[in-house]
Amino acid sequence: MGILQTRRSTLLLLLAASTTAGCMQPTLSTSSSPEVTRIAVHKSKRRMYLLHHDQVVRGYDIDLGFAPDGHKTQEGDGRTPEGRYYIDRRNPNSAFYLSIGISYPNSADRAQAVTRGVSPGGDIFIHGTPREFRRKRDWTAGCIAVTDREMREIFEMVPMRTVIDIYP
Repeated sequence: MGILQTRRSTLLLLLAASTTAGCMQPTLSTSSSPEVTRIAVHKSKRRMYLLHHDQVVRGYDIDLGFAPDGHKTQEGDGRTPEGRYYIDRRNPNSAFYLSIGISYPNSADRAQAVTRGVSPGGDIFIHGTPREFRRKRDWTAGCIAVTDREMREIFEMVPMRTVIDIYP
């Protein structure tokens, strides 16, 4: 292949790539935001914060479980857990738009449930909000809900194993 033909091929590839890139869906620009190192949830204030160490990067209004007061102690109680957990999974195909999993139950939660002879429950997530629940308050089974737009931002910004502290 001659040098002229190589340059022509390279130019065509660059032109095709730039045309294709212009057709792609836009994504949120979170690259200028500091890395999220922790999530803080304040149940009584219905607020969640993404933090870079002690600096708040983003804040969100949230909905909780349908019986939000107190720590989750068993499956079906409608409570959102309290304590320190981790983001342990990501679901881009969630029934609630997008979701990131919270590591509930931990070993203490499981032990407490065993002593009471109940299941601690599980499948606690931060997720989006379906249309039918957008005007309701505290409607989840124990999860933390935000708007779909906010969930897209959270999904992009929060890495696996991020600490999440959930306060009363």
